[in-house]
Amino acid sequence: MKQTSTIRLRMSTADAHYGGNLVDGAKMLQLFGDVATELLIINDGDEGLFCAYDSVEFLAPVYAGDYIEAVGEITNIGNSSRKMIFEARKVIAPRPDISPSAADVLAEPIVVCKASGTCVVPKDCQRK
Repeated sequence: MKQTSTIRLRMSTADAHYGGNLVDGAKMLQLFGDVATELLIINDGDEGLFCAYDSVEFLAPVYAGDYIEAVGEITNIGNSSRKMIFEARKVIAPRPDISPSAADVLAEPIVVCKASGTCVVPKDCQRK
């Protein structure tokens, strides 16, 4: 059975790190870390540890006010290692050109980041 996890949250002005309210790409990796933790709890009953990213691709900008959906999936289970893939998608974007509080649900989500990595759950911590 595939193990998947999805989280969705709005990027705030506190997440904006650069001019023009641009959000630092590291924020997407933070979201992937949260997804990975949930996947490990579902799969093993333990938070485990994120060891390494194999690849990271930043594909589109993220701005304060954007809603980002981060999804992950366990693709391979070893004795203690868990290979995972991740994708972050922009699903809602603000429309300050209309009004300060206007926003649009995007007809098609925009993939803003993709990554793959490996987590580890020590054998003595695996409860499932």
